[in-house]
Amino acid sequence: MNAFWVSTLSQITVLAFDLGASSGRAMIGRVNLDRKTVTVEELYRFPNGPVRVGRSLYWDVLRIWSEVKEGIRRACAKYGDELVSIGVDTWGVDFALLDNNGELLGNPHSYRDPRNQEAMEELLRKIPRERIYERTGIQFTPINTLYQLYAMVLVNSSQLRAAKTFLMIPDLFNYWLSGAIASEFTEATTTQFLDPRTRKWCFDLLEEIGVPTGIFPEVIEPTTKLGRIRKELAEELGVSPRIEVVAPATRDTASAIAAAPIDEESAYISCGTWSLVGVELSEPLISRQAMEYNFTNEGGAFNTITFLRNIQGMWFIQEIRRILAMRGEEYSYEQLTKMAAEARGFLAFIDPDNPRFLAPINMIDEIMKFLEETGQEKPKSVGELVRLVLESLALKYRLVIEQVQKLTGRRIRRINIFGGGSKNWLHNQLVADFNNVPVVAGPDEATSMGNVLLQVAGLGYIKSLRELREFVKNSVKLRVFEPNHTSRHEDAYNRFLDILEKTGGL
Repeated sequence: MNAFWVSTLSQITVLAFDLGASSGRAMIGRVNLDRKTVTVEELYRFPNGPVRVGRSLYWDVLRIWSEVKEGIRRACAKYGDELVSIGVDTWGVDFALLDNNGELLGNPHSYRDPRNQEAMEELLRKIPRERIYERTGIQFTPINTLYQLYAMVLVNSSQLRAAKTFLMIPDLFNYWLSGAIASEFTEATTTQFLDPRTRKWCFDLLEEIGVPTGIFPEVIEPTTKLGRIRKELAEELGVSPRIEVVAPATRDTASAIAAAPIDEESAYISCGTWSLVGVELSEPLISRQAMEYNFTNEGGAFNTITFLRNIQGMWFIQEIRRILAMRGEEYSYEQLTKMAAEARGFLAFIDPDNPRFLAPINMIDEIMKFLEETGQEKPKSVGELVRLVLESLALKYRLVIEQVQKLTGRRIRRINIFGGGSKNWLHNQLVADFNNVPVVAGPDEATSMGNVLLQVAGLGYIKSLRELREFVKNSVKLRVFEPNHTSRHEDAYNRFLDILEKTGGL
């Protein structure tokens, strides 16, 4: 379908790949320019997850690539020449290294790899936190790319010495799709070595820790057209060589926030494997207090900053479900939610950000150990366990949102929860109850919608973030959860703060 015909029909069809840490999806987006509406449809889903070899965790990116190709085949088989473009978003912080021939030097490590904690501690003995934060505005967590690279420096990695090109994970897939070598801004900010004000790599920091700086590509903006799909790839898949590859906000959170119905009185929670809690800003907020609260200034679409804290989110429920299945107890997410809704509340709490929960062998055992060490009652059923986790998440969100208000001077009057976690009604209600503000839930497909609409913006049909959000507003019915706040919620919050103080979480 040529561009003139697309414009005449006022409908554009694009393919969005939303590659998450637990699953990947190929989503078809249909955008009606006259009605200003967008629909997304899941075309293909496949599992994803890190692969453990010895003590290390890796991503099997070649298998993911084979699934991406299968998604393209299915999309073109169903929509043919209607398909105009492809865009990829993924999780943050992880990367791949290429050699002189543009070939992969090895399987990328997962951000949950245990090597990162030691590297972070060692690096922060070398360079003060204040200097790193002033340059990058990114929160300190061992998952960051900065510490992953330094872990390679510490062992004199042959891969790092041989590397010609550094690509973040979505940039790798864009390279395999189009041949273009570039680093998209929103993903690049998750590295903790990009200045969000100048949008340039912090080469001085990298040189100081021994990372070669000649491997880093040009930083490009979200909505950049990267070129058409590679000719040899089009031939292999039997698809049109005219399909454009467009970089949306390749950081999945940034694509999701672009599609979120938020304003200056809203905090957001982008809820999936991780919960990302914060507000949208027009420029970075880099201060000593922001550093002490450990807030991050990641890049957003249309020259915005996603000012937020990363909190481990539905990872807990995913891992609890996995461990139960290993024990022969199979539950759906809906069943776990129902059991939690019927279980005792206010029983005990965990700190979702305690490092012990980052990559435990057995999440249930680790939660029980935390409760034992903090002198709290242990859950007696699966429902009590799941409710304990969901209440702990709601309490951690409250702490973060209170900190946001102190840092920005804003009054938060509502919380918008979007992403897959927004489908969990109990989670949404607990967030409303513990924070004592209404929760607006949806869109649950915020990431895919943002990806789709940012591709359409890259094709020239959407000119602003406000206009993009009009498409979402016209297309999605949001759900509102009113708070049922009592003195018990206040007592629970004070107990939670005491636990954080005892365990070093404050």
